[in-house]
Parts: sequence; C-alpha cells; structure tokens
Amino acid sequence: MAEPRRVGRQPGWREVLIVAGIAVAAVLGLAVLTSILPTGLQEIVFHTPLAILVLIVGTGWLLWRISRQPPNSAGG
Repeated sequence: MAEPRRVGRQPGWREVLIVAGIAVAAVLGLAVLTSILPTGLQEIVFHTPLAILVLIVGTGWLLWRISRQPPNSAGG
C-alpha cells in the first residue's frame, strides 16, 4: 500500500506552543471578564447552558468552514 503524500509541512513544537498559549490566554481572559460582570449577567453565564451552546455553535461553524474549503490543487 502506498504511503499518503504530505501536502504541507507538519507543525512543529513552536507552532503547537503558540496555539496552546493563545488558547490558555483566551480562557484566562474570559475568566477575568466573567468575574467583573454584574451579578445578573454572572447568573446567566454560570447557571444556564450558555457554554454548551457556544461550543456547539462554534464546532458547527468550524466543521462547516472545513467542509467548504476547496480541494487542494496539488497535482499528481
């Protein structure tokens, strides 16, 4: 069986650490933001399935974007 071709280069440790750092910074930023919200808005954030809704919508959007990308034009 033939080995699959690599179209691009694999991300290295540097790229992985950059993405991980951005993710951690985003989560910490949201934690700080929710801590300074007024009590009424904090109740909405903490006692409703808002995070689940955001994750479902975000995942759906990401999968839609991936599925709509044009096929790679690397000839072969």
